[in-house]
Amino acid sequence: MTTAPSRDGEKERDPSTRVYAPDFLTELFRNPLDPGYGDAAARRATGSVSRVRQVLGRPVSLLVLAVIGFLFAVAYRETVADEPSRATARAGLVAEIKGREAETDRLTERAEQLREEVGRQRDATLSGSQASRLRTLEAGTGLARVRGDGVVVRLADAAADQDGVTTGDAGPSRVLYSDLQKVANALWAAGAEAVAVNGQRLTATSTIRSAGEAILVDYRPVTGPYEVQAIGPRSMRDRFDQSRAAALMREVARTTGLSFGVKRADDLTLPAAPQPRLRYAEPPATPSPSASARPSGSGAAGSSSPGSSGPGGSSSPSGGGR
Repeated sequence: MTTAPSRDGEKERDPSTRVYAPDFLTELFRNPLDPGYGDAAARRATGSVSRVRQVLGRPVSLLVLAVIGFLFAVAYRETVADEPSRATARAGLVAEIKGREAETDRLTERAEQLREEVGRQRDATLSGSQASRLRTLEAGTGLARVRGDGVVVRLADAAADQDGVTTGDAGPSRVLYSDLQKVANALWAAGAEAVAVNGQRLTATSTIRSAGEAILVDYRPVTGPYEVQAIGPRSMRDRFDQSRAAALMREVARTTGLSFGVKRADDLTLPAAPQPRLRYAEPPATPSPSASARPSGSGAAGSSSPGSSGPGGSSSPSGGGR
């Protein structure tokens, strides 16, 4: 019996000669260890590593460990030797800062005493109505100490162990300068007659800014917890609670862990602000020839008047916002 040829005219192949593609996944689970590890273990088992290499390898390893230990010892010695000088320099800077702060407080207290003396001399010179009107204007502009009932808004950073994963996207968990700005402006809008931040009285020329991570009120640093004190009518508390700033801060406190509280306070005393340094514009004694020869409405490129608000004329304070 003969075998019939295939349709293509070729001889049928033997099934035993068929080549199957390997199943890589099955092979991976069957032999998880790389063959190279097995070969290395077999060589160590048969003692293929020379005795000379074993003998020479130990001293080299000990030498490398000794060199590394020596380097660590030298680095530690240098670090310990430089630590006293760094600590001394830091202690000197801290002492200088505390000395300057104490001197500033002493001068501020002396200035307050002189201001009260000037006020007494002025009241003795002026008539009663004029002195009373002047005291009222000073209280309104922040140049005199005031006393009365009001509201205290307290803000504090979130706890250090606050979980940052579940705090939401409401902003950083620390008080920003913009938060103090919002609270102070909302208190003014609610009818406040005098406002102070951590004892720093706010006036029409006051600034609340940030320098790095520090918050400055009139260029003086303030630290948390922050208290914004305001003296005003009894309705100021309710009007502030209904403001957009209070609602925003409550939401920030709920989502970030930041502390925010509002309470009424009786018999608040807010200090006077430092005397402002007022500057007045004065016309020049003689007009400049170049200025008089220049046609009106024209100017050099890039120049602007001090009060202009062109591009780049004003810069916003550094720091983030809610």
